[in-house]
Formats: sequence, structure tokens, C-alpha cells
Amino acid sequence: MKQLEGKVALVTGATRGIGRGIAIGLGEAGATVYITGRSLNSSYTNDDISGTLTETQSAVQQVGGVCIPVQVDHSNDEQVRLLFESIQDEQNGQLDLLVNNVYSGVRAIRDAYGRPFWDCEPSVWDACNNVGLRSHYVASIFAARMMTKRKSGLICTISSWGSMSYLFNVAYGVGKTACDRLAADLAVELKPYNVASVSIWPGIVGTEHISQMVSEVTQTNATDQRSSVFSDRYNWETPLFTGRAIAKLAADPNIMRRTGRLQIVAELANQYGIVDENGDRPSSLRSLRFVLPAGLPVLKKYSSLIPDIKIPWSLLLLTALSSPKV
Repeated sequence: MKQLEGKVALVTGATRGIGRGIAIGLGEAGATVYITGRSLNSSYTNDDISGTLTETQSAVQQVGGVCIPVQVDHSNDEQVRLLFESIQDEQNGQLDLLVNNVYSGVRAIRDAYGRPFWDCEPSVWDACNNVGLRSHYVASIFAARMMTKRKSGLICTISSWGSMSYLFNVAYGVGKTACDRLAADLAVELKPYNVASVSIWPGIVGTEHISQMVSEVTQTNATDQRSSVFSDRYNWETPLFTGRAIAKLAADPNIMRRTGRLQIVAELANQYGIVDENGDRPSSLRSLRFVLPAGLPVLKKYSSLIPDIKIPWSLLLLTALSSPKV
């Protein structure tokens, strides 16, 4: 079903990882998808993990979608302004969906992993929250100027369960908590214009960087409690899973009922009947089906027998506050 046919979407940071999966999911649903990144035809960074806009464009086209790549450095506000100006001109002012995904902190997170914040340079904060939190705010400004005129639209900000429980480092957690608040406060001011804003929590997504980081951590410290949750790919999601969930959100005629709220990808999958790329449906990170095996790995082989019961937010928050580990 092409439930987004005739819709225009923008996914920031889509050369690889979750952004690429989101672009494919939206193209699969029939949207015209603009994608941004710094690497058009060749990798911009020195990372051993590459990805380009043209590769993502090809992947979107393979599922029958229309994809328009635009080379943008999201640390440059003028380039962002010109991006939205192009969409305004090319699509007659139409922008139905913005996905705030771009993030430049992965390398900094990998380099600082396992070190306390005071042993890291202050630049770790900027690496995690400049092209990340700040860039989401800037893109939302320009998107809102288009959407409010048409009194229609959705802004999705990619966040993380690291906003509730310690994950990776201090700068990461603070930035993701702020992303949740950004989405909620955008919703307050956008609601009178019938524009929705939500925060999206994927689960454990097997992106190229996460896979490599987990491999490195497991090899160097197999007893690290933080790596044990990730190490055997238990309950992992693919990037496409998030894309399919966002496509359903964007097509939901009652999306305003969700505005200002946190949306967990696995729970959206249950509600909308979505499956992942391999046909599976991973459990929510607040489901007993995930929590119990994560704490007692011996239960993983029996996970299908564990009830898919969600832990209430109030109890989950108390647990996170009392135990700052993952």
C-alpha cells in the first residue's frame, strides 16, 4: 500500500544507519523523500564505515520510491535554509513530514566509551549535541514555517531510551532528554496549526556503527555490563523498522492525538501491524519480554513464552533513577 503517495518528506542525515532505513521506509510507502548528508558520491569522513546519499537514493528507488538527495552540512544554518528554500520552490510549498535524524556524535561516543566525563574533552558535548539537538531545532524552524501555512504536517525527532537511563555518556543522555523535550514543546506551539510533533524511540538498532562498536567493546571487555545487553543481537531492530513505523504515523489521520508524546517504534509496530525487514516484530524495551531476558540471559531462548506486558512509565522511571546502568 502506498499510503504516503503524494506526500513530501525530508529525512536529515540519511547516508547510512537509521536515516537510510527511514528514507527507504518512506519511499516504500510512496512518499517523495528528500534526504540530506555531507557525502553525495563519496564518503565525507575518514570512518571505515562509509555511506553516501546516492547509495541511499538507489536503495529508495529499488523499493519503488522517489528520492531527492541534497548535500547539506547541518552545522551550517545557511545551507539548511537553502535546503528548505529548494523544497519550497520545487514542491509548491508542500512539506508533510520532517524527520530530525542527523547526528554527528557517533565517533565521539566510540572514542569516549568507558571514560567518565571529566576525562573527556569538552568538545564531546558539541560533537553529541550540535549536529544533533541544535540541528533538530534549526530544521524544525524552517519546516514549521512551511507546515503552519498549510495547517498540516508532522515533525518526528529521533531520540533514544538513553534519555531515561544512562547510556554511552553524559553528553549523549542530556542531549536525548532535550530531544524529547524539544518534541513536546514544539507540539504545544504547533497544535493550533494542526501540525504534530512527536519524539521517536527506536530500540536497539543494528546500524553499521552500533554493530562495530559493540564488537569492539565485547572484544576489549567481555564482562562490561553495558555491552551485555547488546552483545548477542537479542531483540535488535533494523533501520527499516523505524522507517515503516514513521510511515504509518505520517499516514495516520488521527496523528494529532499523538502530538507531544513519546512514541516507541516497537509499540507502534504492534498498534499498526508492522513487521521488520526479516518478518519479525521486536519487543518494546519496556516489555517484560525484553527486560527479563536482558537481566537473566538464560531466559532469552524462552522469550516467546514471556508475556508481552509493558512496564508502566512511572515504574520504569523509578527503576532508571535508582539504577543508572543499562
